Amino acid sequence: MQRAKTAREMIKVMTDLATEYGYFSEGESFSVSDPNECWILEMVGKGVGSKGAVWVARRVPDGYICGHANQSRITTFPLNDPENCVYAKDVITFAREKKYFKGEDKDFSFADAYNPLSFEGIRMCDARVWSGFNKINKDMKKYLDYAMGYNNKNRMPLWVKPDKKLTVHDVFNIMRDHFEGTPMDLTNDVGAGPYACPYRWRPLTWKLDTSSKAPTYFNERAISTQQTGFSFIAQSRSWLPNPIGGIFWFGVDDTYSTVYTPMYCGMSSVPPNYAVGNGDMMDFSDSSLFWIFNQVSNFAYTRYNAMIPEIQKVQGDLEYAYFASSAEIDKEAEEIYKTNPSDAIKIITEYSLGQGKNTFNTWKDLYHYLFTKYMDGNIKYKVPGQKNPRVWQPGYSKETYEKIVKETKDRFKEPEEKKE
Repeated sequence: MQRAKTAREMIKVMTDLATEYGYFSEGESFSVSDPNECWILEMVGKGVGSKGAVWVARRVPDGYICGHANQSRITTFPLNDPENCVYAKDVITFAREKKYFKGEDKDFSFADAYNPLSFEGIRMCDARVWSGFNKINKDMKKYLDYAMGYNNKNRMPLWVKPDKKLTVHDVFNIMRDHFEGTPMDLTNDVGAGPYACPYRWRPLTWKLDTSSKAPTYFNERAISTQQTGFSFIAQSRSWLPNPIGGIFWFGVDDTYSTVYTPMYCGMSSVPPNYAVGNGDMMDFSDSSLFWIFNQVSNFAYTRYNAMIPEIQKVQGDLEYAYFASSAEIDKEAEEIYKTNPSDAIKIITEYSLGQGKNTFNTWKDLYHYLFTKYMDGNIKYKVPGQKNPRVWQPGYSKETYEKIVKETKDRFKEPEEKKE
């Protein structure tokens, strides 16, 4: 990042380093952007006996959206369009050497050579990209059979044009998805339990017995998932000075219930609640944003359909307030930056630190509220004028009770009292 000013320069830095020093990875896809361009870069390590990597990068056309999810997506690419596509000089010859490809150069597909499609690769990776595209483009339904892994000939495009211009909040919503409204919907099968929890605990694949002939089953892998550590939306505004034009909308834990909080790229310090070293994977810290958000989400998983609307109400209130306040900070900081850049940096730093603290404090209060209201399977409500709350014991849905009776037959049926 210190060696490049543009996305193009960054791609050159990354690939030059991999060529010189090697690349010890099976493969990765990278989003590389600046205020004017966005690129998708795919890089695969050459493996034992060969130093470096093979790679290809394509510029995403203006007005389009691209996506990748642990599965190579660049297939054929233009060989003579350096403004929009760059690639390793041996990307094709190395594939021939390894017998991954034979044919004419113009027919070479990076993904098919270095990361061929499989059912798991499509259903657990590309399906997430499809679901994100499906939120913003009405024509994506024709690729449903591909996304479900049933027709790998019907491959979806590398990028799509949204039906309308996207707002930052629209991009937030792309990050929040459990395949709702599709045949892969995680909220409505038996695994969702009585409270429509759209999460499935790992492993992703499983068998009913250890026999080698036993069929393999799988859990859906949605965009929103419980094991997310952090996620972000990087917003680049070319019309503003760089320290102000870049906003890192940053959130921790599950994307569906996180709060994307604005952090200006020119800020000179980090909110203490966000800092590395404030707790870790095995040490809880009640001053760590990561741990507080995990408290809320993990408690919500126990009665999801009741708690998630309350979480989303607070989430929405915070994010829309941040949209409004950051717009004001943009104006103030831009004006001051013209004559005193250091004072502008102080403004965006204080703002970013303040919003980070506000998100943390609000979420800590939210956890206290949810735990008090929903503990022990009950739902409590305050009654005006009364000291004690009203306690509601909603039990389970009629459908859940029917499943219990069907599964257990008369095991839990009370016997009728015999008449004397």
